[in-house]
Amino acid sequence: MPDPSTAPALSPFYRPPALPRVYVGGFWGERADAVAARTADILYERCVAAGMLEQINPDLPVPPLRIPFAPGRTLNMQMFWDSDIGKMIETAAYSLSRRPNPGLEEKIDAIVELYARLQAPDGYLNSWYQRREPEKRWTNLRDCHELYSAGHLLEGAVAYYEATGKHRLMDIMARYMDHIAARFGRGAGQDRGYPGHQELELALVRLARATGKSRYLELARYFIDERGQAPHFFEEEARRRGEKPGDFHFRTQEYNQSHRPVREQVKVVGHAVRAMYMYSAMADIAAETGDDSLTAALEALWQDLTATRLYVTGGMGASAANEGFTADYDLPNDTSYAETCASVGFAFWMQRMLGIAPDGRYGDALELAAYNGALAGMSLDGTQFFYENRLESVGDHRRWRWHECPCCPPNLARFVTAIGRYCYGEGEGGLAVHLYGESTARLLIGGGRQVTLTQQTRYPWDGRVTLTVAPESPCHFTLSLRIPGWCRKASLSLNGASLDLASLTRRGYAHIEREWLPGDVLQLDLPMPVERLHAHPAVRQDAGLVALKRGPLVYCVEEVDAGAGLHRLVLAPDAPVNARFEADLLGGVVSLEAVLAVEEAASGAPLYSTEAPARREVNVQAIPYFAWDNRAAGGMRVWLRRG
Repeated sequence: MPDPSTAPALSPFYRPPALPRVYVGGFWGERADAVAARTADILYERCVAAGMLEQINPDLPVPPLRIPFAPGRTLNMQMFWDSDIGKMIETAAYSLSRRPNPGLEEKIDAIVELYARLQAPDGYLNSWYQRREPEKRWTNLRDCHELYSAGHLLEGAVAYYEATGKHRLMDIMARYMDHIAARFGRGAGQDRGYPGHQELELALVRLARATGKSRYLELARYFIDERGQAPHFFEEEARRRGEKPGDFHFRTQEYNQSHRPVREQVKVVGHAVRAMYMYSAMADIAAETGDDSLTAALEALWQDLTATRLYVTGGMGASAANEGFTADYDLPNDTSYAETCASVGFAFWMQRMLGIAPDGRYGDALELAAYNGALAGMSLDGTQFFYENRLESVGDHRRWRWHECPCCPPNLARFVTAIGRYCYGEGEGGLAVHLYGESTARLLIGGGRQVTLTQQTRYPWDGRVTLTVAPESPCHFTLSLRIPGWCRKASLSLNGASLDLASLTRRGYAHIEREWLPGDVLQLDLPMPVERLHAHPAVRQDAGLVALKRGPLVYCVEEVDAGAGLHRLVLAPDAPVNARFEADLLGGVVSLEAVLAVEEAASGAPLYSTEAPARREVNVQAIPYFAWDNRAAGGMRVWLRRG
């Protein structure tokens, strides 16, 4: 097995560093510490409580069915428990990279042994089908998540290897991947199938990078290239089961993005998480192979999503009915689905687009999703969670301890603890800084040369970033720094001398090429004025409303601060909005303060009147959206009425 810190590269494009080589402090360090101290163990304990470990233990009787089948549904959420275990293992791996936890590591090792004993002689590995329905394996890829579960287990295996050096689970999963490669493909006797719920595709790229074996990349590419081709595999598969191809719960192949080949897709449709995982894999494969046709398709999809279907928080998926997209500009606030997993998946996609080349649009979107749509899915202490992320609530939307479909807690937890991999990119001739935050990274450029980058900053509360560059010896390379699109007056200096930022900046990144010396210091200043955001007029739900944003953070107003009836608050266009850091609020945040008008009716006023309601002034405090519902229950609004 290769050294996990220096796994072989398959192409010269920018790639995230191995997590053990990045230490994150400050804002993200606090979040990662919460996961390492509490969430990682909670995820394990709740997997045990659900009965997941009983299902994978071949020495025990098959446990009872704990989650019933929904009427008219083929899928049972217990079918994809392996995926939840895989994400739990991945979270544990990243947490172990951050702080030792011998008890948790011992438990993960025991799970690995259960899977080793469960694995079939031919390499197949799925606890539901091996323990409950062995005669049905590989009979319903569209609905039943076999390949999806394999993907999450594989990602957990690679992460555990990178964090601990233990490769037993990765060996088990590599054997399973070889079984899958023999089963699916365009060769004689193979099924031309692909995942109903995308995930395995991006996991295979991770395995290829970890092992240096290109056959896993080729399998990922096959799954992407085959999707949506004629004859349509899911329709053929349904006929083999004796079913009508269109007679399934969601009725349309748009739901799983197999309605046409991926290079022909120009609209973001269907289930939001599946879409984000597929686009992530497409971007990985484009980076590894230089496939410009995939890059062009992704650009079209990016334009569609960001122009018509993305929430201001970086959330996505307006409807609970399909856990995904509806029509252009349909972005309801009080019924928004905006699944946590979808924002996490959006961050995955944006990171992989940055692997093709630094581009500020993608870096900005990564930051937006990370700080807002994704991070809101977990309480500050790492113990409670959101599945859906509303942008408006009357107090009836609260975090929960657990869910019968517990995909979001481990998905967000693995993202938060791996955030260091999203901050930086390593390339043959340079390094890139995508996200700012207190951190130290030991990064590699061409030839295995190591450069240590250290960020000192209070970001996201303050936009000043001091970045110290320390190559092992003088070294010529390009350092690319993202200049956030929300910052209009950025400035940059090197060793005290101002740099012409405009001449250095291309596509949202400042590229500094020089002979770097140990101890070189860059000073980046990113002023953070408060911005008022207005939605496109076609977004009917936001007509006449305004949202507040400062730096990377979207803000909201909570009932605990502003009282009941948040819909009555009106923000005048000229009302000053002031930012202030409050160390004792929500663990320390910058809040926004403004004087708003609140509409009131006189006692006994009729339901309808020819007179406009009276208004009085009230001081209102707004908090970062990610931190809402961490205090008393109550209403919340992101969008405020514009006066």
